[in-house]
Amino acid sequence: MRDLPRLILPWYRANRRALPFREGRDPYRIWVSEIMLQQTRIEAVIPYYYRFVKELPTVNALAACPEEKLLKLWEGLGYYSRARNLKKAAGIMVERHGGKVPGDYEALLSLPGIGAYTAGAIASIAFGLPEPAVDGNVLRVIARITGDERDVLDPKTRKDVAEKLKAVYPAGTDAGDLTEGLMELGEVLCLPGGAPKCGDCPARESCRACRDGSWDRIPYRAPAKEKRVCPKTVFLLRCGGKYAVRQRTESGLLHGLFEFPGIDGHLTKKEALAFLEKQGLTVLSFSPGKKAKHVFTHLIWDMTSYRAEAETEAPGFLWKTPEELRNEIALPTAFKAFWKEISE
Repeated sequence: MRDLPRLILPWYRANRRALPFREGRDPYRIWVSEIMLQQTRIEAVIPYYYRFVKELPTVNALAACPEEKLLKLWEGLGYYSRARNLKKAAGIMVERHGGKVPGDYEALLSLPGIGAYTAGAIASIAFGLPEPAVDGNVLRVIARITGDERDVLDPKTRKDVAEKLKAVYPAGTDAGDLTEGLMELGEVLCLPGGAPKCGDCPARESCRACRDGSWDRIPYRAPAKEKRVCPKTVFLLRCGGKYAVRQRTESGLLHGLFEFPGIDGHLTKKEALAFLEKQGLTVLSFSPGKKAKHVFTHLIWDMTSYRAEAETEAPGFLWKTPEELRNEIALPTAFKAFWKEISE
């Protein structure tokens, strides 16, 4: 562990990828990028990041942003609670920190949506504080280097790794570079899905998994619980070129976002027509639509759909053209397959 700064810092500075969030040390941009990168691939984040910081370039702009606009900017990234927590945290920064991202680890940790990893990333990268940021990449790198075969999903393992890293962390620019270097090592060399590129790794001589070939069983992850499957029926209701959407309730999964109307369970054609009649719709035409699945963290939506032409725009729904849906309404990625059908 003591060798890590000496080994990784020169390698990172010579090999770092050019990424937009590495341009400068602006705490606001680093914070936004770290939230976006949670459980999301870098390649997917980049266009969202550019658009977000162009529309909302400061803490104050984010705090004042209407929620509908915020969710539209976030549309497609998923895990929408991240966006809401960004806005909540921005409001606190305006009230308590003069519209600035605080440069203190504990202050960062107290903000909505910021846990130990994100607080460590911002503190080290933006402010040069000797605070490690332990994510899945870093856990994998450290587990292999030290030969640690404990469950990396156990919070105790993560806490122990963070404490051991903190003991060897430098300050200043080195702190941020070590944070990014460890993550970079896990992303480009010490790979999760296949053989690591040990021949190119700056830490190979200090790595136990490299020496004894145990990389294929390290890191260890306890078997995940099987995801619960939830059958759903989705309706693509059209009336005069407009489609029906509705806002989900303010609590629960995807709360506050818009969706195509639907109901739990797979309905037969007869059941589906009866459901639409109860919604006050007179159906002119009706046919089966696409099927799709969407995987969330703990469950799977198994969706079937029906297309229907309605005689009038029934109340209880918001009726929008495809163009209006594209420009005004934040539809979760879960409905991507059905949105594509409408677009076509």
